[in-house]
Amino acid sequence: MSEYILHPDAQFPLPADIEAEVYGSAFGVRAYLPADTASIPDDVWAGASGLVCYHEVAVTAAVMDRMPKCRVVVRAGVGFDNIDLRAAAERGIAVCNTPDYGTTDVADHAIALTLAFLRGITFYNRAIEADPLAGWRFDTAPSVRRLSTQTFGVVGLGRIGTATALRAKALGMRVIFFDPYKPTGTELAVGLERCATLDDLLAAADIVSLHTPLTEETRHIMNAATFAKMKPEAILINTGRGPSVDLDALADALLSGHVAAAGLDVLEQEPPSPDSKLIAAWRAPDSPIRDRLVLTPHAAFYSPSSLIDLRRKSAVVALGYLQEGDSRDLVNRDLLDQAAAARRRA
Repeated sequence: MSEYILHPDAQFPLPADIEAEVYGSAFGVRAYLPADTASIPDDVWAGASGLVCYHEVAVTAAVMDRMPKCRVVVRAGVGFDNIDLRAAAERGIAVCNTPDYGTTDVADHAIALTLAFLRGITFYNRAIEADPLAGWRFDTAPSVRRLSTQTFGVVGLGRIGTATALRAKALGMRVIFFDPYKPTGTELAVGLERCATLDDLLAAADIVSLHTPLTEETRHIMNAATFAKMKPEAILINTGRGPSVDLDALADALLSGHVAAAGLDVLEQEPPSPDSKLIAAWRAPDSPIRDRLVLTPHAAFYSPSSLIDLRRKSAVVALGYLQEGDSRDLVNRDLLDQAAAARRRA
C-alpha cells in the first residue's frame, strides 16, 4: 500500500491492529515503539501521509521537514504542546487532537488522588505494612477530613475540569472554579461557584485541582508565589500538564508544611530524576513528606477501555482529515488560514 500513516511512539504493544482496522484499504500503518523512534528510517518519515503521535515525540519544524507528504498530525491525547502549531501551518499541515477520550478516567483519577489524602488511604496502608500492630491506629493520618467540610477548587473548567468538579460536588464538597476563558453564565449552567481570579480560588480552596492546557500563561502557574497564596495545609492535585507545577517550589511548600499534600500524575520530567529536589526529599530516610506526596506514572488516562478508545479515536481523526480535508478537532485552523493568506499575497 503506497500511502500510510506513521505512528512513531505507540503506547501499546504492536502490531497496530486497531489502527489498521480503522484505516482499512485507504491507508497502511507504520508503527514503532518509543524505544525505536530514533531509528525510524528517513524514507519512512518521508513517505508518511499523516502522523499520529503520543507525548514522547516532539513534532518540531525539523521533524515536519522530514515529512514532505504529510498533511495531518494527530495528537493521540488532549494536550498538543509537543507539536509546533505554527511550523505545521506554514507547511500546510493540519494539527488535530482527540479531546473526547479519557475524560471520565482522568476525572476519576483526580478524585481518587483527593480521596487518598482526605481518607488517609495511602498513609494507613503504609503504616500497617510497616508495623501491623503499632500501625493499627485511625488517628495518625495527617490529612483526613470530612468531605463535606472541604472546598474543592478547579483551575480550568474544560471537559475534564467539569467532569472532576461534578464528581467533587456529588461527594458533598463545595466546588469553586477559575477559568477566565469560560463565558459568563457557565457557573449557572453547571451549578458551581466562580472565582474572579486565581488568587481568589487559592485563598478559598482546601483542594486545588489543575486541569489547564499547557501555554505560556499556565507554565509554572503553581510556583512559590502562588503556593504562598494557598490556604495553609491545602492539597494540590495535578492530572493536567506536568510543567504547570514548579516542582522545586512544591518541594519547599511541602517541606515547610504550608501545602499539606500533593497528588501528581504528571511531572515536568517523566520519569522524574531521582536527584530532583522533590523526589530526593520524598525518598530520603525518615522523609517528612513521605506520606504527603503521591505520584502516579502519567496514568490518569489509562484503563484498558480508555486506551482502546484513544487508539481508535486518534486513527479515526487522522483518516477523517485525510479523506475530507477538515476536522472538528482541528487545533491550528486560524494559523492555517493565516499561512494560506500569506501565500496568496506572496
